[in-house]
Amino acid sequence: MAGGYDLILKGGTVVNQDGEGVRDLAISGGKIAAIGDVGTSAAETIDCRGLHILPGVIDSHVHFREPGLTHKEDLEAGSRGAVLGGVTAAFEMPNTDPTTTDAAALADKVKRGHHRMHCDFAFYVGATRENTRQLGELERLPGACGVKVFMGSSTGSLLIEDDEGVRDVLKAIRRRASFHSEDEYRLRERMHLRVEGDPSSHPVWRDAQAALLCTQRLIRLARETGKRVHVLHVTTKEEAEFLAEHKDVASCEATPAHLTLAAPDCYARLGTLAQLNPPIRDASHRDGVWRALAQGVIDTVGSDHSPHTREEKAHPYPKTHSGMTGVQTLVPIMLDHVNARRLTLARFVDLTSAGPARVYGMSGKGRTAAGFDADLTVVDLKRRETITDRWIASRSGWTPYHGVTVTGWPVGTFVRGHRVMWQGELVTPSRGEAVKFQEALPAA
Repeated sequence: MAGGYDLILKGGTVVNQDGEGVRDLAISGGKIAAIGDVGTSAAETIDCRGLHILPGVIDSHVHFREPGLTHKEDLEAGSRGAVLGGVTAAFEMPNTDPTTTDAAALADKVKRGHHRMHCDFAFYVGATRENTRQLGELERLPGACGVKVFMGSSTGSLLIEDDEGVRDVLKAIRRRASFHSEDEYRLRERMHLRVEGDPSSHPVWRDAQAALLCTQRLIRLARETGKRVHVLHVTTKEEAEFLAEHKDVASCEATPAHLTLAAPDCYARLGTLAQLNPPIRDASHRDGVWRALAQGVIDTVGSDHSPHTREEKAHPYPKTHSGMTGVQTLVPIMLDHVNARRLTLARFVDLTSAGPARVYGMSGKGRTAAGFDADLTVVDLKRRETITDRWIASRSGWTPYHGVTVTGWPVGTFVRGHRVMWQGELVTPSRGEAVKFQEALPAA
C-alpha cells in the first residue's frame, strides 16, 4: 500500500522479530499495513520519537471475577486496568460464579466482554469431572483460549487432584491445557502448619515440594497421553530445573510477583497482601525462576491478576483470600527489570507477545508484522513513575507495589488499530473482541 493509511506512528523505535530500529509504522483497517518508509499520507499521524513500539502485550493469566464476584472486579474494570497498563489482550480464568465449565457459560462471558472490555479477550474453560468428555468440543468454541485444570485447590471450587482425573482430561483434549500445579494431597496433609495470624507460614504450608511433586506427576501424565501442557506460575528452583528437561511436552509461565517479591520480607512489609497461591517464596527460589527465564525455560509471563477487596485481605491468616492485582502493573514492573538489566527488551517481548501467541496458537497477534492485528504497546523506557493505589483501576483499589518507583512506563495502548490509551487517559470507547486461535478457526 503506497499511502492513504488510517494512522502512522512516526519515528518510534519499533521492536519486532528482526530486532529494533527507528521506523515508521502504518495502520489500515485495524492491521499493520507497513513498517519503514511509509510516506506521510494518513488520516492521523502520532509522533513517537523517543518511544519504543512493542507488539501488544498479552496477559494470558487474569481473574476478572465476572460473573458472581463483581464486588471486587468485573470485565470492564479489569480490562480498563489492562489497557492503562499497556496490555492489549487478556485471558480470563474460569473460577467465577458460576464457573466457566460449559458452552452457555463461555458464550455468556464472550457476550459480556464484546465491546465492553477495553482490550481483546479470551476465556479458559474450567475442567471438572462432569464436563471431561465435552472438553474437546468446549476448547474449540469461539473465545476459548484452552482448558484450565486446578490440581491444587485455590479460589473457587474447581479441582481435579488425582491422576485418573487428569489423565481423562488430557485424553479428551487436543489443544494445550494449562495447570495450577500444586499437589492437593500434600496441601491437605500440611494444613496444620498454617500459623494463625502469620501469613509468612503460607509458603511453609504450600511448600516447594508440593509444587514439584505435582509438576512431576503432570509431566508423566502428559507423556503417557501424548498431550501438551502449560504449567502456570512456576515458583520453585527445583520445578524450573525439572521443566528444563521436558520442554518437548511442557511450556511454563512465571509471574511478575514471583520474579519481584521474596519471603520473608514481603510478608513483613505487606502482610496478607502478599498472600498468593502458589506462594511467594524465599530469594533462592526467586533467583531460580530468574535462571530459568534467562535459559529460555520460561515461555510466558502472566500477571495472575487475582483481586480481592481490602476487607477480604484484612481477615487474620489463614482466613484471608489469596491473590493480588497485577494486570495494570505487569508492564511497568517488567520494564523496570529490563532497565535493571535482568532481561533484555527482546526477551520481554518474547515472554509477553510472541510467547503467548506461540503457546496458545493465537491467530494474527503477537508480532509487529505486516498483516497482523495492529495491537501495540508504546512505552517510554526512560520515564520514572511511582506506582500508587490511586492509579489502579481494579475495583479492589490496591496494588502490592504501592509506593514503588519504576523506570519504564506504558504511554500508549493500541488494540486492532484503535488508540485506546494515550498518556494515561482512555481515549476510545471500549471495543474489545474475542481473540481467534489457529486450532479453533471456523471453517470457511
